[in-house]
Amino acid sequence: MPSKPSLILASSSRYRKELLSRLRLPFTAISPDVDETPHPGETPAALALRLSVAKAMAVAVNHPGSIIIGSDQVATINGQPIGKPGDFPRAQAQLRTLSGQIVEFHSALAVTDGLRVEKADIITRCRFRELSDHAIDTYLRAEEPYDTAGSAKAESLGIALMQSIQSDDPTAIIGLPLIELTRMLTTFGLDPLDAPGVMA
Repeated sequence: MPSKPSLILASSSRYRKELLSRLRLPFTAISPDVDETPHPGETPAALALRLSVAKAMAVAVNHPGSIIIGSDQVATINGQPIGKPGDFPRAQAQLRTLSGQIVEFHSALAVTDGLRVEKADIITRCRFRELSDHAIDTYLRAEEPYDTAGSAKAESLGIALMQSIQSDDPTAIIGLPLIELTRMLTTFGLDPLDAPGVMA
């Protein structure tokens, strides 16, 4: 029986590593060297998709025969991208802007074996509650989400900022859509339910 190809996550994100580990497939993580500057006139959705493919292919070049996962997420409000705040004042201003608004998170995903590429953009729509300055400051001091687009970690206390979340995949908002990823991996011969890690 031929051995399964090795799996590589083209990311240094601890959130994506934690998510991928849920599938119990052995993998390694390699940070891709990719310029994330948007192209002129590029939409946020197109940017996320292009970068997810670019990250996967950048790693695939040096790892022939492996299955590579690339992912990128862009948050938008009214079609305009929202970046990672980086510090308290910017996060505070960002959440004031997002209060009562709908934010779209484009969680793009790409899987490649170096020859064939599967890609998808999973959209999550988050409606933020009307947030008081006290609520914003309390949340930011508790969680310090300065490395997160939209200044809210929905996988933890950030869920308390939300009025509603709509998505076909509850893991997409965290940065790696596992439902779509499972479908893609299966087309490359890596079904998580066939993995040794899930055997009784």
